[in-house]
This record gives sequence, C-alpha cells and structure tokens, in this order.
Amino acid sequence: MAAFDAIYERYAKRLYGFVLRYIKQEEDAKEIVQEVFITIWETREKIETYYSFESFIFTIAYNSTISLLRKKISESKYIDHLKSLQYLESDDNVTNEIHFQEINEQVQKLINQLTPRQREVFKLSREEGLTHKEIAEKLNISTNTVKNHLVSTISFLKSNIDNSLIVNLLFVSLFL
Repeated sequence: MAAFDAIYERYAKRLYGFVLRYIKQEEDAKEIVQEVFITIWETREKIETYYSFESFIFTIAYNSTISLLRKKISESKYIDHLKSLQYLESDDNVTNEIHFQEINEQVQKLINQLTPRQREVFKLSREEGLTHKEIAEKLNISTNTVKNHLVSTISFLKSNIDNSLIVNLLFVSLFL
C-alpha cells in the first residue's frame, strides 16, 4: 500500500498534465488518472518489473485517453444523427401541415358555396358536434331534414373536392 501511495505521489500530476493536453477537460483528465491508478492496483501482481514502469503507466493513460476520445466522437455522431432525424421529422410535419392547409382551404371554399341552411346544418354537425336531434331542435326543423341537408352537403363536397390534392397528401404521408 505504501508503494502504491508513493507511485501515486510521483506520477499523478504528470499523468494529469499528459492527459489534459489531449482531452482539454479537467474532469475527464482527473477521471482518466483515477482509472489508470485503479488499473495499476488491479493488475499489480501481473506488472513485470523488468519493463519501464513509467512507460507502462503512460501507455495506460494514453490508451484510456484515446478510448475516451473515441467514445466522445461516437456519442457526438449519435447525437448529430438524432438531430438530423428530428430535423427530417419536423420537415415532414411542415409538409403535412401545408397539405392539410391546402385541403382545408378548398373545403372552406366549397362550404361557402352551400346554401345558408346547408352551411348552418353542416357547421353545427361537424364543428360543434351536435347530434341530428339537437340540430333539428335548434333550427326548428325535422331530423329528416337535417339528415337530408348533411347527405347533400357531403355528396357535394365529395364530388367537388380536388382528388389529386388528397392523393398527393396520402402519398406524402405514406411514403415519406
């Protein structure tokens, strides 16, 4: 134990300076120095005394430093990859939003072409979520009249909406 303390006192500062030149971050350099001394302690019985101990200890420090640098580069590449995926996903969201806006504008134009009563029944049904019975009571008309207005409105929308726009939106959402 006393020999280990002496080795630590002799080499710790020099190892720290050596590692810091490569890594440039004090906390990482301290961690590597600790790892070097842990490795020395764990392999103390296997250390061959006829080799240069100084060369041995600095080789461990160098290898640990290179491993940490490789790990940081790999993490950086992974983070960049995640950022690029997030960027692509947000691009898809923007594209989908644009297509949705185009379809929504077209539907609003078609709704404006409806008769005032059809428009009113459609908005109460689709925008306010009222049932046929609630709409009938609110407008003082029969539920059959409400159903007829909705059927004719939906039929009108289906026949007049630009199908190519919907097909494009489906293609984009399915394959991109």
